[in-house]
Amino acid sequence: MIAGRHIPLVWKQIARRPRRTVLTVLGVAAAMFLFVSIRSLETGVRIATEDTGRESKLVVYRENRFCPAASQLPERYDAQIRRIEGVTDVVPMKIVVSNCRTSLDVVTFRGVPAEEFASKEAARFRVTDGSLAAWTARSDAALVGKTLASRRGFKAGDRFNATGITVTVAAVFESDEPQHANVAYVHLPFLQRAAGASKVGVVTQFGVQVDDPAKLDTVSRRIDETFRAEEAPTSTRSEKAFTARASEDILELVSFASWVAIGCVAAVLALVANAIVLSVQDRVKDYAVMETLGFTGRILGGMVVCEGAALSLLGGAAGTAAAMSVLRWQSPSLSNEGLSIEFEKGAAVWAPALAVALAVGVAAAAIPAVRVARQSIAGAFRAV
Repeated sequence: MIAGRHIPLVWKQIARRPRRTVLTVLGVAAAMFLFVSIRSLETGVRIATEDTGRESKLVVYRENRFCPAASQLPERYDAQIRRIEGVTDVVPMKIVVSNCRTSLDVVTFRGVPAEEFASKEAARFRVTDGSLAAWTARSDAALVGKTLASRRGFKAGDRFNATGITVTVAAVFESDEPQHANVAYVHLPFLQRAAGASKVGVVTQFGVQVDDPAKLDTVSRRIDETFRAEEAPTSTRSEKAFTARASEDILELVSFASWVAIGCVAAVLALVANAIVLSVQDRVKDYAVMETLGFTGRILGGMVVCEGAALSLLGGAAGTAAAMSVLRWQSPSLSNEGLSIEFEKGAAVWAPALAVALAVGVAAAAIPAVRVARQSIAGAFRAV
């Protein structure tokens, strides 16, 4: 195999045809940009919907309802749910969205009991602008997730209107929970009044905390049994299962996008293989001369493989860096029925992408490398 002293020769071979090299790297970068964007969405969907077995939250929704506007539950259900064994906390929540279908730019208002929410759930938030105290002190205040704030350019003190509801941004926060990043939390009574007089005392759903993940199924059944004969029967699922059900359109989109990602990998393979084949054909005589100087077939083949890996990795790194920069700058998220799927931007996306680029580069150069390694000196000179 090649040693460190052979690396400069590999770089010289890459630089001999700068136009071909640049076009190949740009082509690989474009394909990897799309590949990374798709992988970012796929990873975000997996994080949001994958059941880890450690979930302890339930979502109580109106039975046979999907869009938040259609799910109406009496707020009085709160007390009955709290009495069920295994339930440690209940959060009644009113949800109003600017668009109930799948979209990249949705404003989601979540109305919650302010004091209770601030002392429990919001206490785990990392406030980056404004303060929780300002949110609890003002009835029309909004506690805005960082993704929504970044996409709309919101900062503490700003006022904005969506779906006919005008609020003041009291604070911008970060959270480890993906569902918090793209919403605006407001006071429950305020949102109920803003949604119309008939909506006072009515919520969209209840968030239920259970003391033991093993009790999720039991508690969910008991909740639904409690309200089966009521005017508004319920359907209770774990938070992950609820997100997966509400994100069916997104899951279908991701399923199709997976095929596009495979196409991107195939495009990278074709681009790098074409560049290496052309490069090897240009240097048949050079390889013959190098063999006479003592370069073995294994070393020459290794240099071809390194060339393919370098081209693919350069393009992969450029495409990955561009994709991650755009994702961080735009902070996109796919929303559906008031739930959001964040595009993952961490090492779980870019590290595998670079590994794929490297592997594809090696694979693309494998056959030309074998041919170079097996070619005799006499045969090489006759081919010139």
